[in-house]
Amino acid sequence: MASHSGSKVVIYAALAGNLLIALTKFVAASFTGSSAMLSEGVHSIVDTGNELLLLHGLKRASIPPDRVHPFGHGRELYFWSFIVALLVFALGAGVSFFEGVLHVLAPAEIHNVTVNYIVLGLSVFFEGTSWLLALRHFRRTKGKLGYLAAVHRSKDPTVFSILFEDSAALLGIAIALTGITASILTGNFIFDGIASLGISVILAVTAIFLARECKGLLLGEAALPEVQKAIFNIVSADPDVQKVNGIITQQMGPNQVVVNVSLEFEDKLTAPKIEECVLRIEKNLAIARPEVVGFFVKPQTAGIWARRREKIESNHEDNNDNDEE
Repeated sequence: MASHSGSKVVIYAALAGNLLIALTKFVAASFTGSSAMLSEGVHSIVDTGNELLLLHGLKRASIPPDRVHPFGHGRELYFWSFIVALLVFALGAGVSFFEGVLHVLAPAEIHNVTVNYIVLGLSVFFEGTSWLLALRHFRRTKGKLGYLAAVHRSKDPTVFSILFEDSAALLGIAIALTGITASILTGNFIFDGIASLGISVILAVTAIFLARECKGLLLGEAALPEVQKAIFNIVSADPDVQKVNGIITQQMGPNQVVVNVSLEFEDKLTAPKIEECVLRIEKNLAIARPEVVGFFVKPQTAGIWARRREKIESNHEDNNDNDEE
């Protein structure tokens, strides 16, 4: 829950900043006729909508389990994060590309250029503040990992989505400044349209990256290795467990994990004793790992488990080969 509280702070900061920036950019675009400024306005309004969708996803993800969703609604956050990526691509990149093509084919003169510079300067301040807040929060959660490795491992897409959105916004502002300045210095306003095309490329790349990361979470990924190890240690520590053959986990949300365990119990155990053992393990997991929302035990021999693992590993290698092709 603490992680979600931190995520909400980051999202609210980005929401407030993008809403103010979007309004000022549209006003500036109407006064100056700049294509790059209009593209930046669209970019900011799309980001504003994205933050609202992420907040909606966080709210939906917190709904407790019910009969239709016995493991909770955690994946709603992954769904809405994926929608965010699609919106960045379809609206942000699409509109910027359209505006860029129009102004490259028919360049329009930029008026009141000072207004553009003032607005873009304010945008740098607001976007930079939101970016720093998102970066600090992401640094606290990533530990010693590199940034890309931390994104790949992350089970909470909210913070890295905001971080990459803000990074794309700052790059977009830099391109808009470059395009407007080049247009004024050379008197050739085609550079303003080219800047819009550059902004569309940045948004498209950001959207594809976010969609790829969210897709993995939406399809279902295993819990982090350290979480699996902690669960393994708790289960194997029970005196009535002879051997833990293996564990299969699936992340249902940032703080929701379902666990399937293959166990060999002590041979002397009766059915009631096995039930007591399972209940004891569930109780210990609830105390030590509250993110475990589902725990299932399958009594089986090590040989049966090994054959199943071999099949999983073979499928994994085949999938990797297909991805490389």
